[in-house]
Amino acid sequence: MPSWLPSIPYPPARVDGYWAPITSTIDWCEEVRQPATLPSHRHSLTKAFAQNYYATPYSAEIVNTLTNALFVYLACKGIYNCYTQGHDRIFLLTFIGYLIVGSGSFAFHTTLKYPMQLVDELSMIYTTCLMFWATFEHKRAAPIPLLLGVFVTALALFITGYYHYLQDPTFHQNAYAVLTALVLTRSMYIMEVNIRPYFRRRRGGHGKMAENGGIGEKEQAEERRKDERDVVVIRQMWFMIGVGLSVFLGGFGIWTLDNKYCSTLRRWRHEIGLPWGILLEGHGWWHLMTGLGAYFYIAWGIWLRHCLNDRQDEYELVWPSLFTSIPRVMRRTQAMNGANGHAKRMM
Repeated sequence: MPSWLPSIPYPPARVDGYWAPITSTIDWCEEVRQPATLPSHRHSLTKAFAQNYYATPYSAEIVNTLTNALFVYLACKGIYNCYTQGHDRIFLLTFIGYLIVGSGSFAFHTTLKYPMQLVDELSMIYTTCLMFWATFEHKRAAPIPLLLGVFVTALALFITGYYHYLQDPTFHQNAYAVLTALVLTRSMYIMEVNIRPYFRRRRGGHGKMAENGGIGEKEQAEERRKDERDVVVIRQMWFMIGVGLSVFLGGFGIWTLDNKYCSTLRRWRHEIGLPWGILLEGHGWWHLMTGLGAYFYIAWGIWLRHCLNDRQDEYELVWPSLFTSIPRVMRRTQAMNGANGHAKRMM
């Protein structure tokens, strides 16, 4: 590792801090301390004992704590966007859940207390359950939305109780992964079937009507305009999915490497010192990248809902730059009223 970088050494080990003792069932790969006796049920992904409170006595894992600020920032942006742009209330609740995820993770990594761990991890489940309900209940006739709500609530309660009983992080991670995969797959399916012109015409019969002279020239022109518009919308959505999923999975990959090569990464961090060692904090990168990926997913869900409600002419995706801005769904300054408009999109 390079030793020519200007740096300062890591502070000496602290065994205890303001929030001691640690009661969480999991610990992360920040630093290393002298071995201590831990409860037999604890699951250490680091395969070693973490030196917590190395930067300040008030935060057990300073990097893992501060990287949650991105969650809070993006949640506030999302809540404000939902409030001012008139998006469906379920997405406002989802962003509030997203805020609780970031705040809970902040509190968990600060204290490493078991109750804060539950706030962090279970809020991820609950927020995903909100998106599960929003995805599967849309345009369903009564009493399907109510029954689905009862099912989702019962599922969340089951995961909560069983996870508290097991206290095994692997169960939580698998439950979260399965829920996320179901919601993502369902959303992709309804996006293609309901918005892509080819599938939409097959479902609605517009193509046969046009061939049989069932609609006039104005109606045909309007259909062509909608087809061209929706081709652009589909391209936007797949780009959002690609970016968001790549960032999310990239964060997961870094987190996996952080767990597998924890001892090596710790040695490298000490060799290069601070502040450069912070760049090798894999779980911190997990927070940043999964936080951004989750925001993309919620923003895509908002845009998808408006398109499913045939409101593409009222709302647009605003995303000026891939690297210096985040996507937002905004009301158009003027309704299109059948005229072509230009969305402020990064494409």
